[in-house]
Amino acid sequence: MSNSRCGSALRYPEVVRLADFDYHLPEALIAQQALADRAASRMLVVYRDKGRWEDRQFRDFPEFLRDGDCLVLNDSRVFPARLFATRAGHTGNVEIFLLRSASANGRDWQALVRPGRKMRLGERIRFDEGLEGEIIARGELGERTVRFHGPSDLWAAFESLGHVPLPPYIKRSDNPGDRERYQTIFAREKGSVAAPTAGLHFTGEILDRCRAAGADIAYVTLHVGLGTFQPLHEETVEAAHLHSEQYSVPPETDGRIRQAKRVVAVGTTAVRTIETAARTGQLAGETDIFLYPGSSFLRTGAMLTNFHLPRTSLLLLVCAFAGIDLTLAAYRHAVESRYRFYSYGDCMLII
Repeated sequence: MSNSRCGSALRYPEVVRLADFDYHLPEALIAQQALADRAASRMLVVYRDKGRWEDRQFRDFPEFLRDGDCLVLNDSRVFPARLFATRAGHTGNVEIFLLRSASANGRDWQALVRPGRKMRLGERIRFDEGLEGEIIARGELGERTVRFHGPSDLWAAFESLGHVPLPPYIKRSDNPGDRERYQTIFAREKGSVAAPTAGLHFTGEILDRCRAAGADIAYVTLHVGLGTFQPLHEETVEAAHLHSEQYSVPPETDGRIRQAKRVVAVGTTAVRTIETAARTGQLAGETDIFLYPGSSFLRTGAMLTNFHLPRTSLLLLVCAFAGIDLTLAAYRHAVESRYRFYSYGDCMLII
């Protein structure tokens, strides 16, 4: 175990510039496979008030919980959002990466289409098992709206034909094991195209130990979209905007969060859901909340999170919660100590 210190944890510049949220990461530290044991990850514990950190194991996580805590988990379920098809009258595959439903009947979907330039309005694409799609609208950066025809149960078709939407920094094709491992054990509500990765570390045994430590466990839902993970492009952070994502907070969960002595959010998605509800008073809807250094946190008292890509809104959220200097120093330590990064990687507990 190591202890290290960094200066004051919560100092923010008047103008937040994206260039300040970059760091060097050797490619070898980007986890390409999930560990066989979900709970075997390392955990860097960051103490905000003391400006220090220490190296622990995720199995130690319940030791940091106490009576009166509410542990909040995102129960969104990842669906096999990557589909392959052929263009009617052409050879060669087309990749359709589903993003979100775009119609009340669930037949129209926003999607990323590759190669997008060749896919014109009205073009038909054909999948296996009688499923067909039609391009009915164009968006930016390869985004299209696809209307599906064929099987009445589209979700079943996606489950049968689709591939696990592993992020692009995992340099391999998905395999059958990813269907279980790129999913939290408490995933229930279908709708995410990327996993809420901080929740991947939990096992039933760890959750039992959290309860035994005195923590209440509650669930929210935020369906994770690709926009959350994409690098920001505006050099001044205040000018940036995020894609909206669908969220819901059961009234029972909202009550338990309000009564808690401390809210421990598992993942940036849980943080964004909790903080959206606190700000708007709305327990369901769409959120594009962007928390960056200088933002306040109305409910979140502690956060478990994986390590995030440079220049992304997720890294800025962590810096907002723990402080820029402390967060980036802890990241440098994680690199030097060869922590595993990103979706299948290790985690950080900020208290």
